[in-house]
Amino acid sequence: VCVPILESSSGLKANEDFSYGYSPERINPGDYEHRLEGIVKVVSGSNEKATEIINNLYASIIDAGTHKVNSIMVAEAAKVIENIQRDVNIALINELSIIFKGMGINTEDVLEAAATKWNFHTYHPGLVGGHCIGVDPHYLAYKANEIGIATQIINAGRNINENMSRIVADEVLELMAVKNIDQATAKVLILGFSFKANCPDSRNTKVADLFNALQSEVYQVEIYDPTNQKDEVYTEYNISLIENTKTQYYDCVILAVGHDEFANMSIDKIRSLCKKNHVLYDLAYIFESNEVDGRL
Repeated sequence: VCVPILESSSGLKANEDFSYGYSPERINPGDYEHRLEGIVKVVSGSNEKATEIINNLYASIIDAGTHKVNSIMVAEAAKVIENIQRDVNIALINELSIIFKGMGINTEDVLEAAATKWNFHTYHPGLVGGHCIGVDPHYLAYKANEIGIATQIINAGRNINENMSRIVADEVLELMAVKNIDQATAKVLILGFSFKANCPDSRNTKVADLFNALQSEVYQVEIYDPTNQKDEVYTEYNISLIENTKTQYYDCVILAVGHDEFANMSIDKIRSLCKKNHVLYDLAYIFESNEVDGRL
């Protein structure tokens, strides 16, 4: 995409007048363990000399080392499938959680049992947002379509994960109905807005979809998130985050994001925000399943 623009604008010819390269981003926002210098850097160049220059640059600061690949397309493909793999795996667990719930089986119990096998990879159901995992699959699906290949698993995973906010909203509303909580007067608190825990990044957060789904069904929905810039959230989503939560005020509290501030609160503290008859939905898997009213 970029090189033809550079050639056209400069009048220079790639690999004759200039070289170029690419190294995919592997930053994990909010992760203080896996930082830039501790993550292997994939590097590529338009020719061997460019690859070597780029490799030496990154090798000077990356303690974990570098991995040279033989083309920029390989580096780009590696980046995109890292995110697609996670997207599809979470989608699978999301679908399984829906099936197990319909069967009256506790998904967490199933995952714990399956994890006793040495080659089982554990994922938890939840909302998939952010600027990578929820976006990159579309790039590869688009390129595949260009060459006449229809993607199936990639699209299915995206469709499942895109619909999870609506599924969570429906489950919350059903739990409220079981407890005879009137939707017309119900006040709901969502704890957390960013797309992942301990990260002030709300790009493509699916909590926004959850908010919109509930707002059309109940009297009032409030969101509290200690990590987000309130002005940015309002500009991007037209949603106003509250400054402080209220005590004995809410008919339902949804733990949407597992920020440390919420994880360090006792369940009694969180329930103190609610009226006597209420629903506590733990989407962030902070508490044990028998301590809350619902979760995926």
